[in-house]
Amino acid sequence: MKLVSILIPVYNAEAFVAEAIQSALDQTWPAKEIIAVDDVSTDRSAEILKSFGSRIRIIEQENRGASAARNRALQEAQGELIQFLDADDLLAPDKIEIQMRRLSEEPAGRVASCAWGRFSDRPEETVFTPEPAWRNSDAVDWLIASWLGGGMMPCHAWLTLRSLVEQVGPWDESLSTNDDGEFFTRVLLNSGGVSFCGEARVYYRSGLTGTLSQARNANSSESVYRSLELCAAHLLAKEDSARTRQACATQFQRFIYDVYPHSRDLVRRAEEKVIELGGSDLKPIGGHLFQVTSKTLGWKPAKRIQQVYRTLNS
Repeated sequence: MKLVSILIPVYNAEAFVAEAIQSALDQTWPAKEIIAVDDVSTDRSAEILKSFGSRIRIIEQENRGASAARNRALQEAQGELIQFLDADDLLAPDKIEIQMRRLSEEPAGRVASCAWGRFSDRPEETVFTPEPAWRNSDAVDWLIASWLGGGMMPCHAWLTLRSLVEQVGPWDESLSTNDDGEFFTRVLLNSGGVSFCGEARVYYRSGLTGTLSQARNANSSESVYRSLELCAAHLLAKEDSARTRQACATQFQRFIYDVYPHSRDLVRRAEEKVIELGGSDLKPIGGHLFQVTSKTLGWKPAKRIQQVYRTLNS
């Protein structure tokens, strides 16, 4: 039976990490190891990790970020397959078993994905809403569908061969946000395709304040932009075509809508990328006030008005 390494980066996650660890311990696939890398937490995370005793392996390292913690865990992992799990997310008990059995029936080199849903407090209230990305697919087709608006996969939804991870190289430690998007773009493009396991499930905690995924500061925006540049380069190196260029352009256009009116220099650079790649027909989204204002004034003034409104009402 193949060993699966469950790798968990931990930093100041005392409110959630015990649940994440328990969801890893509860996996019905018996051949597993759990490695938690404490990135010098300043809360009770280390104490909580130690309460699990010998059931998990704990590694302490200087504070270098989640990607560095994952890379350290990879160095220590012994499994033939790799399961990443953030300290605030959860795995359904049979998640790994379902994916392992599916991969055993598939051609070598494929990666497994699964159904996922968002929750804020109670995982039993999670709603699983199918998206176009929930499918079996060639890697390039999957990325195109995802980037054109077909949904994403959180990093704990994937189950990946260790040999594939070693082939693509480590997580990019210079990225603080969308580091998983860049890493799994490399993984997918070097894989034999995606095997979607609809009966397997993971739970993605959303709505937390102060998390990197919620960050909108200059460093976060710069990281997202750099990751999009890298992702586009990876995809175009695999297939440079009208469809892949459109998918890349749409990624940059979505970034523009997301960060404007902040990060003006990054917006300008992203706009140049969209033009270079042939353009995108992605439209901005927003509430009723935004839609009415954008029709008369254009989307940029509408975004600025929206920002002022939010500031006044915060």
